[in-house]
Amino acid sequence: MKLNRYPYPVIVLFFGVLIWACSSSGGSDDAPPTIPVPSAATLVFPENNTECTTGIVDANDTTKSTITFEWNIAQNADSYTVTVTNLNTDSSTFSNANTNSVDITLDRGVPYSWLVTSRANGTIETTDSGLFRFYNEGPGIENYAPFPAEAIAPKRGSNIPNTSSVTLEWASSDVDNDITGHEVFFDTNNNPTSSIGASTENTLTNISVNPGSTYYWKVVTTDSAGNSSDSEVFEFRVN
Repeated sequence: MKLNRYPYPVIVLFFGVLIWACSSSGGSDDAPPTIPVPSAATLVFPENNTECTTGIVDANDTTKSTITFEWNIAQNADSYTVTVTNLNTDSSTFSNANTNSVDITLDRGVPYSWLVTSRANGTIETTDSGLFRFYNEGPGIENYAPFPAEAIAPKRGSNIPNTSSVTLEWASSDVDNDITGHEVFFDTNNNPTSSIGASTENTLTNISVNPGSTYYWKVVTTDSAGNSSDSEVFEFRVN
């Protein structure tokens, strides 16, 4: 008697595997859609380098006022985080919002920076807006100190190829537009105390450096009323 070369159970198993393989190959149609990264929000208010005079003073504590922060809706964003930084203390507060505005209570007579982080449900990717700076109006203040200077070059944390001299460049601003000068402190210590000169411009050139060293610098900005502000300490390394 002639034996069946492929027994019935083997045939059933073969077709079962074939059907499973075909159904698995079509699984890509069920893959979750890609969540687009949210775009950057455009800041609206408080405006950059201005004095904010619209804050509602706290009736129980006149040293504080509440400001309504506003920005344009960012594409693909479901929520936002507003970061406000006290430029005198470098401390930050964070506020979350599902719309394009939020009320935040701040100390009066203090300079701040702020930015908005756009977020989207289903992804950890976020996008930051640009950075604005402003003064929160204070009681009886007729002239504000300049905003702390910001480093332009060398950029903070940068590595510079072997060189014997650098140019320091920074940006400064004042809501009263009465800046009279800058003094620059430069050292290999992370708290620079050695003054290397004053300038009415925003640069100092031909600053001597040595390869293999890390340098720290800060700018003290002064206005016509005698007010002054210290920048953060910036650092760079010469390779």
